[in-house]
Amino acid sequence: MENSQKGFIPVMLTPFSSNGNIDYTALTQLTEVYLQAGAAGLFANCLSSEMFELTDVERIQAIKHVINVVGGEVPVIATGTFGGAIAKQADFAKSVNDTGVEAVIAITSLLADENDSDEVFDANVFDLLKQTDGIPLGFYECPVPYKRVLKPSQLQQFVATDRVIYHKDTSLDLDQIKEKLALTKGHKFGLYDAYMAHAVESLKAGSAGLSCIQGNYFPELIVWLCDHYNDKSLTHEVNVVQQFIIDNMDVMHNVYPIVSKYFLQKRGLNISTFTRRDVGVFTPKIVKEVESLFEDYTALLNDFNIKVII
Repeated sequence: MENSQKGFIPVMLTPFSSNGNIDYTALTQLTEVYLQAGAAGLFANCLSSEMFELTDVERIQAIKHVINVVGGEVPVIATGTFGGAIAKQADFAKSVNDTGVEAVIAITSLLADENDSDEVFDANVFDLLKQTDGIPLGFYECPVPYKRVLKPSQLQQFVATDRVIYHKDTSLDLDQIKEKLALTKGHKFGLYDAYMAHAVESLKAGSAGLSCIQGNYFPELIVWLCDHYNDKSLTHEVNVVQQFIIDNMDVMHNVYPIVSKYFLQKRGLNISTFTRRDVGVFTPKIVKEVESLFEDYTALLNDFNIKVII
């Protein structure tokens, strides 16, 4: 998924009907919104998708649905490891690969226990590589069930196998990202940063793009940032967008993904705010904060003449 241009890879939501079933009509519309916004790829079956609350059958069905809607327009990646013995994780990774994804994503916190050493983790990764028959893999430093951030030297040895082509970085550490980029240079590999507080600096440092929850509010704005982060004629506008995201970070993370689904409702998407995850109460105070965010975002789009998708 490496590209000379910077790309936005949305961490996809899973829309549900009010009865808790996956709403595939809304999933189609949401997928089309990401594409129309200019997403360079899609990350299906991730934490934002409520992947831990889906059954294996639902995970595969949702991934297949997204791939069918995309129709080859952009690559799709999806999580394929959910704990247990490495052989079990490898088997499900193969099932995910069979859907037609570009790469199967491994959750770092599910490849070893929290108190396991780096040596144990590394051995498990190489075991997974061995048991997945050449399937392209990626890593996601998911904060659930705990957060295991790869050291740059670890990522270097994994990427050196030419099997690992994607990494979603959640280290929140720009210096570590720079080191990861330096040690993996020259390989078919892309590091996508999840932390929007230093998005511009990360892109300038060489990140392949962004993969952040803010894209579940305003994907076209994240695409715009990827396109213009280094445009000297738009330095002021880029700084304004970066600061807008920083200023609203807390609002967008509070009882997520309920808040993002409500924001998408405000934009005109026919999506329920139903979630299977227990993320807290969507209080009237939070509703007002999201509505204020929507008003500020609409004003920002008008100021910068950025096209609204829906």
